[in-house]
Amino acid sequence: LQILLDKFGASFPSTRVFSAFARETAMAVSSKDDPDHAFMTWVEQEEILFRTLERHIVGERITEGFAANNIVDVDGFIHFSLQVQNRRKSRVGYALENHLEQIFIEHNMTYTRGGKTENKSKPDFMFPSIDAYHDELFPVEKLTMLGVKSTCKERWRQVLAEAARIKDKHLFTLEPGISTNQTTEMRAKKLQLVLPQQLHETYTDTQRSWLMNLDSLLSLVKERHPK
Repeated sequence: LQILLDKFGASFPSTRVFSAFARETAMAVSSKDDPDHAFMTWVEQEEILFRTLERHIVGERITEGFAANNIVDVDGFIHFSLQVQNRRKSRVGYALENHLEQIFIEHNMTYTRGGKTENKSKPDFMFPSIDAYHDELFPVEKLTMLGVKSTCKERWRQVLAEAARIKDKHLFTLEPGISTNQTTEMRAKKLQLVLPQQLHETYTDTQRSWLMNLDSLLSLVKERHPK
């Protein structure tokens, strides 16, 4: 906690800055040798750091209380609670993107993060670039689109509409043990699920034969877009 307070004070830095700090303070790993292991190490480190800083900041606010002139500020408490929950949700998504982006950089890959496609949709990552996507002369079979969601549930269907040119889409997630019915539907919709290798064991044998890990995704993208 003291290291975090010395670095950032009693406030949250931007997600990019926090993710970079998590990588700096994590155990030494190589994304080039084992991208799946490196990714999980960075994500777990950031989660520990975030919860440590959050516990301090939120704890201080709770200690101050939500009352003035002996009147309890219920709306103030609810607003603060929602802020905490929304920060947690948005931070996780950005953290995943930040660490994936670092891996793409270390693998010398070209990509666009958050570029716009049809109807102002914004796929999380487009390989080799969003300009290539909008170039009708660029071969569609060399385009790769990657959505990123910490959890899937019903939200995975959002990815289907994010890049009309690309029929076979990819979705990276940390959701363990998605039901067979859902993964069967994903396959039917031409959506390929990508998870860190460590999470594959939470799926059935049949599902695991279809799942991709981060290393295999990198290989696919490099094969489509050789340097």
